[in-house]
Amino acid sequence: MKIGTILFLLLLGLSTLFSYDDFDMDGVDNLHDKCPNTLFSELVDISGCTIESLQSPHHFDLIVGVDYAQTDYRTTEKTDIYSSSIQVDYYYKAFSFQASTSYFDSTSSSFKENGLNDSTLALYYNTTAFNKLNIKVGTGLILPTYNTSLSNNHTDYMINLNLSYQLKDFTCFGGYNYTQINDDDINTTELAISYQDIEAYNFGLGYYPSNQTYTSISYNNSKSLYKNIEEIKTASLYLYYSINDNYFTTFSYAYGLSDSASKHSTSFKIGYYF
Repeated sequence: MKIGTILFLLLLGLSTLFSYDDFDMDGVDNLHDKCPNTLFSELVDISGCTIESLQSPHHFDLIVGVDYAQTDYRTTEKTDIYSSSIQVDYYYKAFSFQASTSYFDSTSSSFKENGLNDSTLALYYNTTAFNKLNIKVGTGLILPTYNTSLSNNHTDYMINLNLSYQLKDFTCFGGYNYTQINDDDINTTELAISYQDIEAYNFGLGYYPSNQTYTSISYNNSKSLYKNIEEIKTASLYLYYSINDNYFTTFSYAYGLSDSASKHSTSFKIGYYF
């Protein structure tokens, strides 16, 4: 092959190489890429548009937290309750599975108690309707891991529905929860307690100040676990902050609006998503 021919082919190859530009690195030249910002983990067609995501649909998070509340639903005696919690979530497409439990330390002027609270297993399904309306339905079990000497603690069942509507940086949300209480009533010479099923609802307004931050205020109303106790009413503030792609934190504060509610309660949690 003549030297002139070799030089021509070399220059042709170099010009082709340097004229090729693929911003999103999907193998389709920018000039022919109809979807110019696809993720590197997506499989695209000849037009550069996604036909399959190569990211795993399986995700998890682990959340640990500390809580404080000043309350006692059985008496009017002031009680400080400190607790530590752990929660594990598994996500698969529109479904999520949650398992959680907590350990408490309760102290008042006349008694001190500590141990596990009841634990929760729940399954949720999340979907979007009308583009901006998010619907989340769930069902679960409340396992009797709280130790009672009266052996009256049994598995309870719950169902819930949550709706949220997003408009730019704001969200309006509300929810309803029903819990079937199966614990045995107590009727002794020293103590008489009657339980009832719990109906609860909430509604509020949320705001995204940035891509990393979400905050909300809400009103919450719930029947008491015990009969002949007024409804538990609180106003709450919630804050979520994403530290990076994996770590996040949450903080919440609730103020009691009824005598049956804790006057002050706070919660701080940190989670890891993967």
